[in-house]
Amino acid sequence: MSNKSKGSNAERELYGMFIDNLFRAVRVAGSGMMENTSCDLIAGNSKGKYAIECKATKSKYKYITKAQISDFIVFSEIFGLTPIIALRFNREGWFFISPEDLENSGKYWVITLEKARSKGKRFAQMFN
Repeated sequence: MSNKSKGSNAERELYGMFIDNLFRAVRVAGSGMMENTSCDLIAGNSKGKYAIECKATKSKYKYITKAQISDFIVFSEIFGLTPIIALRFNREGWFFISPEDLENSGKYWVITLEKARSKGKRFAQMFN
């Protein structure tokens, strides 16, 4: 399975979690492929509105380019959405973090599984 299809499957899984929890959500067409599509999902309910950047990995580290995070934050601000990074580590499930929880590795922003466990929240903790 290609990285693109793994990412799409993760996005669909997360989309379903939002719908199952009575949110309204949309997957953003062309996210990561086209200019000005700087998030993967937009979700909201009466309690909050969120721009979601989804990342899935089998590694214990996830690196994200600084440009991608910068564009994501600007996109979120323009629309008045709270930016959330959704991370799915294989066999660990989903963790949700703020972009501020990423660590600077020089060229990239990075999050480790260990830091996701300590700083991240699970779906019910973040959105209920």
